[in-house]
Amino acid sequence: MNSIMEHHSLSDVHQSVDVNGKSKWKRIFAFLGPAYLVSVGYMDPGNWATDLAGGSQYGYKLLWVLLMSNLMALLLQSLSARLGIVRGRDLAQANRETYPPAVNFILYILAEIAIAATDLAEVLGMAIGLQLLTGLPLIWGVSLTILDTFLLLFLQQYGIRKMEAFIIALVAIVGTSFLIELLLVKPEMSEVVQGFIPTIPDNNALYIAIGIIGATVMPHNLYLHSALVQTRKIKKDSKGIRQAIKMNFIDSTIALNLAFLVNAAILILAAAAFYKTGRTDIAEIQDAHQLLDKLLGTKLAPILFAVALIAAGQSSTVTGTLAGQIVMEGYLRLRINPWLRRIITRLLAIVPALLTILIFGDNEVGALLVFSQVLLSLQLGFAIIPLIHFVSDKKLMGEFVISNTTKVISWIVTALLVYLNLRMVFTEAFDYMSGTGNMAIDTLVILGCLGFVILLAITILYPLRQRYREDAAAGIHKTQVSLGDMETPVYNRIAMALDFTAKDRDIITNAIAHGNEHTEYILIHIVESASAKYSGKESDDLETRKDQEQLDTYITLLKSRGIHAKGVLGFRRRAKEIARIVKEENADFLVLGAHGHKGFKDWLYGETANQVRHHVNIPVLLVQ
Repeated sequence: MNSIMEHHSLSDVHQSVDVNGKSKWKRIFAFLGPAYLVSVGYMDPGNWATDLAGGSQYGYKLLWVLLMSNLMALLLQSLSARLGIVRGRDLAQANRETYPPAVNFILYILAEIAIAATDLAEVLGMAIGLQLLTGLPLIWGVSLTILDTFLLLFLQQYGIRKMEAFIIALVAIVGTSFLIELLLVKPEMSEVVQGFIPTIPDNNALYIAIGIIGATVMPHNLYLHSALVQTRKIKKDSKGIRQAIKMNFIDSTIALNLAFLVNAAILILAAAAFYKTGRTDIAEIQDAHQLLDKLLGTKLAPILFAVALIAAGQSSTVTGTLAGQIVMEGYLRLRINPWLRRIITRLLAIVPALLTILIFGDNEVGALLVFSQVLLSLQLGFAIIPLIHFVSDKKLMGEFVISNTTKVISWIVTALLVYLNLRMVFTEAFDYMSGTGNMAIDTLVILGCLGFVILLAITILYPLRQRYREDAAAGIHKTQVSLGDMETPVYNRIAMALDFTAKDRDIITNAIAHGNEHTEYILIHIVESASAKYSGKESDDLETRKDQEQLDTYITLLKSRGIHAKGVLGFRRRAKEIARIVKEENADFLVLGAHGHKGFKDWLYGETANQVRHHVNIPVLLVQ
């Protein structure tokens, strides 16, 4: 389709939630939602292992690390929301407008790896949860997780608010499960409070603390938040933007504090149930589940534990798909069907999980979970550093640029997180090299680490260039573009695809509105009987004859009004047949009707309009 359009994040739901209602409380509640979708990334199965290890080995002493991590996350997520609200760009789009194409492509690949790693954690979490709850073998649990690809398709047809409500319900299940478990375990509150006093008992505690901090801020959440805030239809004046920033900060504070309480509950549960009983060796999710009923004397605790794990995995899988859509559209300006995007992402997670279980057995699943967190660590710096550059730029952010104090704190947090993640990555790399004894592999690992550092330097330094500021400003304010002489197009042959429903009237009316007294109209209908699909033009079944009669009736009615028209029947595949007839008839304009399928039906029946526009090179009008 020939068109000039602005690329919006999550265009299907862009500005779909009006926050300008008459009631004060309606306006407030309209803003709440995006941060809850983000918050699930902070309580996903990938975070559980570090919380369990910290609580079982050191009691409540590392609670302060969770609190500090939560404050870091709140700062960075509020910056991400500010970018989306003020500039109307998500983080991927802003990167595309800033960095050279080669760098952007690498950043895109890293972002996709991070999303696949996140999905890997959700797959393993779901499989473990199903095993703990039903006894289902891990390999079957992993295989079944491909079915939740249809969950997002089902939710999408109801809009962003229903999706947010679904996620909030899952978060509530996780929170309620752990609240009940805490009531069962009865921790000493005086000792819990002391856990917020900063202390590092030994080097191993430092390592666990690094794991907690490193796994807290997830890179895909920064892409996600900067896009989700754009689902709110705000007033684009100074007052409206300022209100949106304030309300989204409140939204983030509530949602991320709930995530903190869940993580804290996991650590407190591990401390009270395992550390107090001398079981300091618990680091695996399965081990924690097996011991809960023995230590607490009730079957309810392990059931709630498994249910919470499944709910955490399901909520994270939805937000991971949205993040993948944002990254692909932002970096590549490429949009594919959500179901295809979901299946590709899920297969990237399922395949390594299945191979690990088949080759090494169930015992290595925990190691794979840790590996997924290391992959996430690789991407973190490449999401945070550009984000701070963007919201610190006075020229692009105007009066909404962050303060100098916020800049200093943000760069300190970034330096800490990047250092901790670099340390984790290089430690894993050198440990791996020490065990291989293969020079070629060691060389590849060293080159990979070197490339990692160079890319990190480019990410930090490139936005400081003066030319970038000019390029970025030009990329946003394209006021210099000339429209030239805008002549009204004249269409001589207008095609219209009809399906013999009430929608035909709108299609024909719109087609005629774009023509003139000399225009000839081509009425197209695709016969969809079983015989027609098999025999094509040779088909002479009842449906084909009836369709021809209906087409002739339309033509007679149009000719009675002095309108030149002809009819053409097509057979077999709708999209390809419509495109073929359009080309054969030399049509210069096409009018289509939306078939009204949503969600799963789009996948089942196909998106005719979307397929047709890729096969023709003339203007296409879609009548909703």
